[in-house]
Amino acid sequence: MTFLSATLDRVKPSPTIAVTTKAAELKAAGRDVIGLGAGEPDFDTPQNIKDAAIAAINAGKTKYTAVDGVPELKQAICAKFKRDNDLEYTPAKVTVGTGGKQVLYNAFMATLNPGDEVIIPAPYWVSYPDMVLLAGGEPVPVAASLETNFKITAAQLEAAITPKTKWFLFNSPSNPTGAGYSWDELKALTDVLMRHPHVWVMTDDMYEHLAYDDFKFCTPAQVEPGLYDRTLTINGVSKAYAMTGWRIGYAAGPEALIKAIRKVQSQSTSNPCSVSQYAAIEALNGTQDFLAPNNEMFVRRRDLVVDMLNAAEGIVCPKPEGAFYVYPSIAGCIGKTSAGGTLIENDEVFATALLEETGVAVVFGAAFGLSPNFRVSYATSDETLKEACTRIQNFCKGLS
Repeated sequence: MTFLSATLDRVKPSPTIAVTTKAAELKAAGRDVIGLGAGEPDFDTPQNIKDAAIAAINAGKTKYTAVDGVPELKQAICAKFKRDNDLEYTPAKVTVGTGGKQVLYNAFMATLNPGDEVIIPAPYWVSYPDMVLLAGGEPVPVAASLETNFKITAAQLEAAITPKTKWFLFNSPSNPTGAGYSWDELKALTDVLMRHPHVWVMTDDMYEHLAYDDFKFCTPAQVEPGLYDRTLTINGVSKAYAMTGWRIGYAAGPEALIKAIRKVQSQSTSNPCSVSQYAAIEALNGTQDFLAPNNEMFVRRRDLVVDMLNAAEGIVCPKPEGAFYVYPSIAGCIGKTSAGGTLIENDEVFATALLEETGVAVVFGAAFGLSPNFRVSYATSDETLKEACTRIQNFCKGLS
């Protein structure tokens, strides 16, 4: 339709949402479908958080709030950054949005001019490049590899920086790979950034508390205090607190940037849901005791999925440090034909054939900027994961 914005031609719908929708449609039509596409925990929101929301409703906290968050939530966010990351912020340096996604989008809308470049390590969360494009910027993917456990090197970052670079967008632990950068690995990157003062840092720390084994989470402004004044540190309550539907994300950064983000939000959504804000205060200030047992379950599921996928013919699946995803390579499956007669030309064809022939829904790697791979979310029950991985093994066994 000719009356639609030309900007929309630069972007595509979210592939992860498309996979989840397709799986739901097949399920509704009576198919036996296992969806491994959704990036959300299967745990319920902790009771103390739900109670805080109910109390807020009963107390009449259902009106408009300040555009980018109530003062109590901003204080809780400041306390969280100090407690967990040793980062000092005042409420004036904090913004709250309708999920981390809106905070990212607001930041790009507030800062990008046509031609500005944003360096994005690949594999990346599917929405990063499209948000940059919507805001008029140019995404610059930097491809990591299986050999480096899907983490980019300092040399790669250095090579990608140009006079047009405005942001370096960083995500650890990663969606879609679960890869986490150690302190030393991140320090190598921040050393590069210190040599390029025109480059700002946007860090998506949404999976901070989903860190396993000996991996210790760290964030750029914590590793290199010299970056503090040009870093926007983004986080939220969606993943660790099982609050995906509550839609609360937040960020802290330089006051002038936060003010610009607030201006964008004031002319789009205005304030995030009031009740969700009061629930988020309890999430951040209340007990964190459920995090460790939840992580134990995620580790068990991760190990189950990694072991079973590595036993599938043609698949190599590294063990990630965090989040709840694995990102196996299917290089050994390309060029073969499935039992249903489909030639596996690429990872999108693999994922489509897998869904149609076995009922297992995964997201193909090209959506995340690195092929040939696919993403599995293991945020579901052990029994479901065992059945899904058995189907994947059988599908791969049927390739010839």
